[in-house]
Amino acid sequence: MSTQKNQTSEAKYYDYFNTNHLKSNLKQRSVRGGVVTITAQASKFILKFGSTAVLARLLVPEDYGLIGMATVVVGFVEYFKDLGLSAATIQRAEINHKQVSTLFWINLGVSCLVALIVALLAPAIANFYHEPRLKKITLGLAINFIFGGLTVQHQALLRRQMQFTSLAKIEVVSMTLGVFTAIIAAYSGLRYWALVLMLIAIAISNAIGVWLACGWRPGLPSRNSGVLKMLAFGGNLTGFNLVNYFSRNLDNVLIGRRWGSQELGLYAQAYKLVLLPIQQINNPISSVALPTLASLQSQPEKYCRFYYQAMLSISTLGMPIIGFLFASANDVILLLLGEQWLETVPIFKLLMPAAFNATIGVGMGWAYQSLGNVGRQFRWGIVSSMLNAVLFFIGVRWGAIGVAAVFGLSRPFFLLAGFTYCFAQTPLKLTKLISTLSMPTLASIGAAIILSYIKLVLPIEINTLMIVLIDLGFYTLLYLLIWILLPNGRKTLWEMVQLSKVLRQR
Repeated sequence: MSTQKNQTSEAKYYDYFNTNHLKSNLKQRSVRGGVVTITAQASKFILKFGSTAVLARLLVPEDYGLIGMATVVVGFVEYFKDLGLSAATIQRAEINHKQVSTLFWINLGVSCLVALIVALLAPAIANFYHEPRLKKITLGLAINFIFGGLTVQHQALLRRQMQFTSLAKIEVVSMTLGVFTAIIAAYSGLRYWALVLMLIAIAISNAIGVWLACGWRPGLPSRNSGVLKMLAFGGNLTGFNLVNYFSRNLDNVLIGRRWGSQELGLYAQAYKLVLLPIQQINNPISSVALPTLASLQSQPEKYCRFYYQAMLSISTLGMPIIGFLFASANDVILLLLGEQWLETVPIFKLLMPAAFNATIGVGMGWAYQSLGNVGRQFRWGIVSSMLNAVLFFIGVRWGAIGVAAVFGLSRPFFLLAGFTYCFAQTPLKLTKLISTLSMPTLASIGAAIILSYIKLVLPIEINTLMIVLIDLGFYTLLYLLIWILLPNGRKTLWEMVQLSKVLRQR
């Protein structure tokens, strides 16, 4: 009877597990997915920038600092709700209803446990920072874990089936509801609680949206479902995420502990603004690239060709944004955040090398995970995290600006070492990657240097918005001009223009 029931469930949800129908038009699906997800991220980018500009004028650096203190710990334990099992579901060639159901209950059980642990840690977090307000903030953020655990496998199945339109709609609607919640709360004088309520609203609306979009419903967990290999995959990936998160957030802990919420608020806001545009590009392209690469892992030639094309696309979009933000940092900060945040400008500029490298650093994760080499990724994470920790302990002596300096200026060396180790024993070649990325890199840096020099020798005293728009237009022209003047630049740029026309038609 049980076997018959499992077979019935397997047949009912077969479309969510089988991916053979995707392979016949994989390229078209990838292209359409890229267009949809990038469009969604553009909408989210506008929402985030708009909300940042509004909330920065309603809140003070201390409010952001308080949330930054709490989210360091909360964000760390959040990785346990996923356990890398969403990536395992996407990466695996074949899965079934029993496996996904078992993974669902593992995710949900761990998420509830994590929520309880975070709630119990709330007094300790408040005592560590000598900030009693953090106790209630942490308790409020603990709620998110339960809703997160409910969505892990549903989101993974939607990505596995390349249903990017549904995922994009959910993300945009959730972000919109969260932003409006935060603005209303901030106008009502709730201060830092506005940021807490925004995160809770996003988590709840996202969970509801995912369950409505994905028709799969979990069955009972099974001991003999064959998920051990998937758990091993997820364990290595979770291990990497944890050590990587530790190294990326130790800076916040050290600044908050030694210099307080005001200094941390400046650093956290600068860091957020630096990475915000990159996340809007990396996240959608990654959501398309990872399942596509996973489906091509048995075809090395096609795998490499898609990988380099994806890396060229992500760098062409991301690098010029970072170059422009560096050249116009003072005016951008003034426009978005106001005069009270101008102290973030030097921190903002020192973090730019990290953001520049982040535009392509995501490619390491694609290679590791799509080829199943998450054990190597975990080992690299341990080494790089230890080195980051040493740098942060050195830099914190000079406050937020010292931490920004050591982190930003060290990133190019980490990037080169990381890709060298990542590509070992794979069909990917570092020389080919460098050649692929040379044009957007040189054009972005060159345009930023020229624009910075022009702004220095020819300052303009007009409306800040007009200055930013003029800078953006001039930077774009410089970027395109330098690209065209580079060897084979005109040909490569024309090919990308033709590809963009195809994307719009599809």
